[in-house]
Amino acid sequence: MLEELRITGLGVIDDTTLKLTTGMNAITGETGAGKTMVVTGLGLLFGGRADAGRVRADPGRAVVEGRLRLAGHLAGAVQARIVDAGAEVDDDGSVLLSRTVTIEGRSRAHVGGRGMPVAMLGEVGEQVVAVHGQSDQLRLLRPAEQRAALDRYAGPDHEKLLETYRQAYTQWRSVVDDLADRRRNARERNQEADLLKLGLDEISRVNPQPGEDDELRAEVQRLEHAEGLRTAASLAAQVLAGGVEAADETPDATLLLGTARRTLEAQAGVDPALSELAARLEEAATLIGDVSAELSGYLDRLDADPARLEAIYERRAALRSLTRKYADDIDGVIAWAEHARTRLADLDTSDDLLDELDKERLRLAGQVAELAGRLTAARTEAAGRFADQVSVELAGLAMPHARVEIGVLPRSAGRDEPVIDGLAAGPDGADEIELRLIAHPGAPALPLQKGASGGELSRVMLAIEVVFAGAGGPPTLVFDEVDAGVGGQAAVEIGRRLARLARTHQVLVVTHLPQVAAFADRHLVVAKDTGGAITTSGVRIVEETERARELARMLAGLPDSDLGIAHAEELLAVADREKHSG
Repeated sequence: MLEELRITGLGVIDDTTLKLTTGMNAITGETGAGKTMVVTGLGLLFGGRADAGRVRADPGRAVVEGRLRLAGHLAGAVQARIVDAGAEVDDDGSVLLSRTVTIEGRSRAHVGGRGMPVAMLGEVGEQVVAVHGQSDQLRLLRPAEQRAALDRYAGPDHEKLLETYRQAYTQWRSVVDDLADRRRNARERNQEADLLKLGLDEISRVNPQPGEDDELRAEVQRLEHAEGLRTAASLAAQVLAGGVEAADETPDATLLLGTARRTLEAQAGVDPALSELAARLEEAATLIGDVSAELSGYLDRLDADPARLEAIYERRAALRSLTRKYADDIDGVIAWAEHARTRLADLDTSDDLLDELDKERLRLAGQVAELAGRLTAARTEAAGRFADQVSVELAGLAMPHARVEIGVLPRSAGRDEPVIDGLAAGPDGADEIELRLIAHPGAPALPLQKGASGGELSRVMLAIEVVFAGAGGPPTLVFDEVDAGVGGQAAVEIGRRLARLARTHQVLVVTHLPQVAAFADRHLVVAKDTGGAITTSGVRIVEETERARELARMLAGLPDSDLGIAHAEELLAVADREKHSG
């Protein structure tokens, strides 16, 4: 559950903290006081799109912080994801979330004290909170949203079936599109294939090896300068061996170092420091001996073969012809050849391959059709249960004669879209879902967007959410004025349903109806302060007499009216009895 929400610098809200509780939290206030900013803040906290236009000029940034306590069936998965991302969860199972938006539109997110991508807040939000507002009602009018709602209701086994179908459909469409492209563009593919084959043939004749151009460049440099290298190595070897002109009369370097070492060792007993220097001279003599031996081997290997030099010139010329056409270096030429071989397989339009692809298309088409049929059957069964449960809830929301039915209809194929034996399979199956409302007995079953008024749509939305709540879902539910267009007994029933939801979920409801607010376990009021140069808003908890005054204001706009307060107190008493009567 969300224990606390602090909002700073957002819209009319300067700095306020909402202390939330389990159960039902009602948020009320006059029009324009900033109730919507609370929902906007929640949206930001859980990864919603940032609108720099809502950030107050002073201090130039909006900050929303929330303390989330992880509990219930989702706690383990959410905590594991947070820890996996490198954040920390407090010992009491709570985690601090934060979102900052500057007036320039820059946005930052923190989870558990660690900077995170904003998408991480969205991941957490999907698991722990569901926000429903009037815009959600409009989304419910879309067929795709209605199909998604039914699939969610149908349960995890159905969702696994849907995922299996989507994988098969993706494979089928890939083969269908590939086959069509090979047939439609056979001439262009064959032309491109011929050019690639010419290039591969040329590269194959040369047969370049990885790094060969660099190796040949180094070798040709040695061959071209063989005499200079031989002179330098010979001179160095002679110097180390004891002189250049009279080697038999001049001691070699190793002998001189040995004499120096023995001289120092003779006096090492007087001063131990000479012993260390003597050891270093011994190391130098060993190193010089190694160098002398390697110079001898180098001279033996040094080759000035003109024939080899000519062969290298010819080989480098062949390699340069490849690098002029295909890549900057030989490794690039080899990579081009690998890509060309792969591309040739993609360009294949042979009859054998086309027949093979067509067989695969037919096999996958059968699999897609079979899975689509299972999806239709599962949706039809779930649609009946879903409609019955929503209709029961509508009866409790002062729509006793209304019924909801859900049509599972064949999907219409889009333009240039392939079909399977007359079945218009799409990414989500072969069904269109239509949510219909029968407002009263004898009335036609009309699509929701045609047959429901604003108030009826609000109640249908709430009824669906009540049904969903019984099937699990996020533990925190937020309702932003879903009671618009409702009044009287229907408003009381909405309050009662929200209170019922609050037995198993944390509920936050922004409402203008006193009948709804009366059912809250905690009542928060957003109030404007116009005393300064700039209008600001804050949030406070109201209880007992102060709460009755707020309800009286909502009832008749007269918070100080004795009659209004008496009416509010009666409303609170009725709501309290309803909540405790089960």
